[in-house]
Amino acid sequence: MARKVQVLLSAYNGERYIQQQIESVMEQSWREVSLLIRDDGSSDGTLKVIQRLAEQYQGRITWVQGGNLGVIGSFFELLKMSDETADYYCFCDQDDVWLPHKVESAVERLESSVNCRTPAMMFTSVQLVDEQLREKGIWPKPPRREPSFYNALYENIAIGATITFNKEAWHLCQQYSYPNPSRLLMHDWWFYIMISAFGHVIYDHKPSMLYRQHGGNLVGGSNTISGRLKNKWRSFKKHFGRDLLLQQAKEFHIIYGAQLSDDMKQELQQWIAPRSSLAERIRYSHHSKLYRQSGLENIWFKLMVLIGKL
Repeated sequence: MARKVQVLLSAYNGERYIQQQIESVMEQSWREVSLLIRDDGSSDGTLKVIQRLAEQYQGRITWVQGGNLGVIGSFFELLKMSDETADYYCFCDQDDVWLPHKVESAVERLESSVNCRTPAMMFTSVQLVDEQLREKGIWPKPPRREPSFYNALYENIAIGATITFNKEAWHLCQQYSYPNPSRLLMHDWWFYIMISAFGHVIYDHKPSMLYRQHGGNLVGGSNTISGRLKNKWRSFKKHFGRDLLLQQAKEFHIIYGAQLSDDMKQELQQWIAPRSSLAERIRYSHHSKLYRQSGLENIWFKLMVLIGKL
């Protein structure tokens, strides 16, 4: 019997592209795919498009209309409403196009690589495209080091719309308290931290979807130097302006800290601990196992620690 896969899609004012996204999910080569959509308070024609497609694909699309919670809160609401009988779950944006074998490839890779009793997720690179789906290159480059908890506390390398996770990962999310969305940087980052702490994270360099770049992107990718610098600056302002990088780690410590291995717990506690003196900051920078994928960014992060910005 084919494994059941449920796709979780949060929509907000997405009438322009959402039909292509939904159709690409419904036309997957893996046939046991259902779609749960939560509209996050759209004011355009998004709901009309969803309703029409729900009628077209009867029995496979469920949708709910909700208030505006923002993308993080909306995805956690989807997780609360998700089908407990599914075997696998996927996050989905509203403006991309999934390649036909996206779900099949993810399920087969997870089943061949991980014991079913181990929390696991898979993510991939993407094919960047413009608004008319013209190719712009593959993004991002493969990570230089393996995905791990020690990377996840510092950096998110998992593109949310490419993530597929198994039932054990779903249980891991459901059996503990849900995080406060205002203390998180993004739902996919939370999953990278959570699953890398207690399970297995798999990366596949082969793109699984067309990642549409347009003016309304919440998170965008780029292969150009100027584009990457722009994204890094936007990330810097988001992470450090409201201390969300540390707030997210503290939230994880509150919910999952007691369940961590001794080494992971020690690294997490050292990361979120105050460092008031220069000597404490030097000691932390020297001993911490946390890392980013880029050597230059590792140096920059250590500098931020040393000057008291982290």
